[in-house]
Amino acid sequence: MSNIKKMVGTALFVAIGIALPLAFHSIPNAGRVFLPMHIPILLCGLICGFPYGLACGIVTPLLSSLVTGMPPAAMLPSMICELAVYGLVSSLLMRFVPVKNPYVKLYVALIAAMLSGRVVLGALNALIFSAGEYSMQAWLGAAFVTALPGIAAQAVLIPAIVFGLQKAKLIEMKL
Repeated sequence: MSNIKKMVGTALFVAIGIALPLAFHSIPNAGRVFLPMHIPILLCGLICGFPYGLACGIVTPLLSSLVTGMPPAAMLPSMICELAVYGLVSSLLMRFVPVKNPYVKLYVALIAAMLSGRVVLGALNALIFSAGEYSMQAWLGAAFVTALPGIAAQAVLIPAIVFGLQKAKLIEMKL
């Protein structure tokens, strides 16, 4: 994929990352449950690679906050860090994990990125953004228990989208 296609794809994923949460935030707490902004960031990292996934993870929550007010300013720094890690880790692992099976490679990159982002989110909240107010229980509850439907949706939808786009020859990935 050329750099121009990657930039256009990244811009598309940023736009989806701003628009998709709007549909979910009309339902109370749906953003924290279904994690709609995470999906386009992870897709961008997996499809467009580095540094596009990283840029998408930084720009999407920032622009969304400026345009829609979501995420709120108090959550913005931690979300930027979390989503940047999603974009970075997913893109790097898709490139460097030495696995031949495309399904295994995609799931390794996806799951490792999801876990890495949540660990970074928890560590930064505990040490910087909510120091003294953030506990292991709060992190486990927010990052895994409340978000379980979103995690399940990501695990099902993202590989289906990637392989569907590849089968339709809309993207070419070296899996």
